[in-house]
Amino acid sequence: MIVHSSPLPDVVIPDVAVTSYVLRDAERHVDRPALIDGPTGRTYTYGELSQAIHAFAGGLQARGLGPGSTIALMSPNIPEFAIVFHGAAVAGVAVSTINPTYTAEEVAFQLKDSGAELLITIAMFADTATAAAAEAGDPEVLIIGDPPEGLASFTTLMAAPIAQVEVDTADHVVVLPYSSGTTGFPKGVMLTHRNLVSNLVQVEPALDVKDGEVVLAVLPFFHIYGMQVMMNFFLSHGATIVTVPRFDLEQCLGLIQERKITRFFVVPPIVLALAKHPLVDQYDLSSLTQLFSGAAPLSAELAQEAASRVGAEVVQGYGMTELSPVTHLTAMGGFKPGTCGVTTPNTECRIVDPDTGEDQPVGGVGELWVRGPQVMKGYLKNPEATASTIDTDGWLHTGDIAVIDEDGHMTIVDRLKELIKYKGFQVAPAELEALLLTHPSVADAAVIGVPDDEAGEHPRAFIVLKPDAQMTADDVTAFTLEHLAHYKVVHDVVFTDQIPKSASGKILRRMLRDG
Repeated sequence: MIVHSSPLPDVVIPDVAVTSYVLRDAERHVDRPALIDGPTGRTYTYGELSQAIHAFAGGLQARGLGPGSTIALMSPNIPEFAIVFHGAAVAGVAVSTINPTYTAEEVAFQLKDSGAELLITIAMFADTATAAAAEAGDPEVLIIGDPPEGLASFTTLMAAPIAQVEVDTADHVVVLPYSSGTTGFPKGVMLTHRNLVSNLVQVEPALDVKDGEVVLAVLPFFHIYGMQVMMNFFLSHGATIVTVPRFDLEQCLGLIQERKITRFFVVPPIVLALAKHPLVDQYDLSSLTQLFSGAAPLSAELAQEAASRVGAEVVQGYGMTELSPVTHLTAMGGFKPGTCGVTTPNTECRIVDPDTGEDQPVGGVGELWVRGPQVMKGYLKNPEATASTIDTDGWLHTGDIAVIDEDGHMTIVDRLKELIKYKGFQVAPAELEALLLTHPSVADAAVIGVPDDEAGEHPRAFIVLKPDAQMTADDVTAFTLEHLAHYKVVHDVVFTDQIPKSASGKILRRMLRDG
């Protein structure tokens, strides 16, 4: 067995509930803004946030909810998200976070599967929420903000504040986000207090937060990246978080300028916009010290182009919902272009050849396996899926193909299930996409494998051109031929207006295949 350990020293992980850790400095920053709603300026100080969290916890307890209970939260990024999330955690209640863009059918599935007894949302999604609740056995729907007729405000749950309910931090599930994992239908990912606290402590040395930082939260809190790396981590360091409900480039640029944002956590499509959109030149972004990209691979060329444009370091990390989520990240000043950074403390990795099962040394390519305190408890009510993801020795099989270099930096080559086999050769879509994005006429690109009678599969590129750009399929072929081995050259090209992507920035390849 070849184990790749972190070059960073191990850290001590406290045995505390997640909200106790997140609010550890709240008393020192009572009057400092904790959360600011970007569009409206609505603000909660750390003192107000802590009071609201514990009052909401008291209301849940008064309703008879506690350890063993689950509520659902379907909301965009607004300050009240943290109140519901952490109020539930204090009461010993699990929260299942739901994507607000889901259909009623998708919401109903998650409500039923998680066993949620309440659904908290905003007025915009009230119709979807009530339809889903009706299908899922009628859990009560409460509204953040002004409720429409027939529904009540979530503030009706506020009661006398309570202290943290005692829980087994290593076993008690505090949040239930849903993930498809390496394959299949969405599954409830059981994350414990210890999972979340472990990861907050593990990323601390590399992120190196300065006192008084102001961060922009556009990444959705319902997704593990926004939930942990943005909301929980920066609250645990007394930072001010400015929330926006969705990504709008002009609005975000204005907030960076107005609020003097120091860090911006993003996904590659946002990096792309910052690198290439003409609006960027109209704003003062000098307060930015770092852009941190995750959720999908970011090419070295695009990172460097964006860094030059905005005048701040652009780095990336790696994680997944089942890993709470971070296993690799880049410290300030330690960026190695094209890589996801180094392994977090207290974490072990293996690179395993998917065909032979043999461990790979430094420089070898294989599936990334991870073991550490951030590995999920398992999938809710799905021991088969859990067993296929976490082996008996505790290694979580990520389904991502990776390589670790001599400096300990990890690079994702591609998803195991997305590798294209062309006449026996492995072709990684991410590699082709990264190359295509360097072409001056290309605004965005995605690559999938399609059946080929002769070769087994061949790559098909979907390309979005920049305004007024001219490019033909033959131009694409010639460009890839210039840069790639013959078996990676793209001969099949589809020009399109948009690449479908999830809220977390991942390319929805299934939509491209089905379309």
